Amino acid sequence: MLLRILLVSLAGAVGTGLRYLISLAAGKLLGAKFPYGTLAVNLLGCFLIAAIVYASLTKTPRINDTWRLVLTTGLMGGLTTYSSFNLETTTLLRDGSHGLAALNVAVTLGGCFVAGLLGLAASRAVFGS
Repeated sequence: MLLRILLVSLAGAVGTGLRYLISLAAGKLLGAKFPYGTLAVNLLGCFLIAAIVYASLTKTPRINDTWRLVLTTGLMGGLTTYSSFNLETTTLLRDGSHGLAALNVAVTLGGCFVAGLLGLAASRAVFGS
């Protein structure tokens, strides 16, 4: 258990470093008027988490449970949490839970937007404008 925590944590640090480097590169290549770096890591993360989970479920070659955890929760979690949101929503759709998938999208997007506005308002109330 302790080894898994350590591996996930280390992979998360690598993912965070990759997110930073990709964001820097995207800003230099494409400019800073649009969040290209965030878009790039989200697209890359969604692609990679789907590929990793599929590879972990196939018979040969199979990614074992520990490495799946390290790569998805650690590396992809450090790179982007959007990849987990995407995988969970896609899984709901695949399983035929269309209503829950739509609810997940609506509550995540709407709820996170409102939470961000509330966080901004709370910070302004505490620290001033």
